[in-house]
Amino acid sequence: MRLLQAVGTTAAIAVLATGCASADDWSQPRAAAPTPIGALGAGFVPTVKPSPEATITPRPGSWDGVHPPQDYRVVLLTAGDDPQTKTLVTAVEDWATQEHVSLKTVKASDDYIAGIGEAMDLHPELIVAAGNNLVDPLAMVTPNHLDQQFLVVGAELAEPTGNVTAADWTGASFRGEGLGASSSYDPSSFTPARAVSAIRAGAASVLTGHTGIVLWLS
Repeated sequence: MRLLQAVGTTAAIAVLATGCASADDWSQPRAAAPTPIGALGAGFVPTVKPSPEATITPRPGSWDGVHPPQDYRVVLLTAGDDPQTKTLVTAVEDWATQEHVSLKTVKASDDYIAGIGEAMDLHPELIVAAGNNLVDPLAMVTPNHLDQQFLVVGAELAEPTGNVTAADWTGASFRGEGLGASSSYDPSSFTPARAVSAIRAGAASVLTGHTGIVLWLS
């Protein structure tokens, strides 16, 4: 029901630039794909390459050695003003500042599909989605845009395509309206520490080519 209402409603979308110290104005396309700085530690991925849509449990901290290149272009796509979403947004913004990421924010309300389109129109190297309201719209849009990488933090898509990676944990595994979750939803599980782990582990996974999977964080 929420998704059907969203499709027919006029978007209320704002595109904002964060206060990251960056001279990158996104006016020119990249000459090459972004290359991560550093490498994953032992225990991030299993010895056997995970299959598409697989859920893996990386060893805590095994992502700490991977960093995005300076001015890595990221759009933070967010929907909702609940405390859980705000915690995720703060973690992404702090990560972007610390890692010198070039970050723009799209705040979508009501028409979430239009918000996703607004984010894609900016042609970022990664779209980070925060907010359960985005899960169903992302499930509709992402299979038709396989050249755009997405990272969902604090939730997951039930059947992600190869361009959608998720990072969640026990209590944060919403998969869409009418679908069962991997664990019971628990708002208190959205701590700043878990949110930080989600963006850092998720970004490391995307940057190193481990996409289309779910990272289950302890």
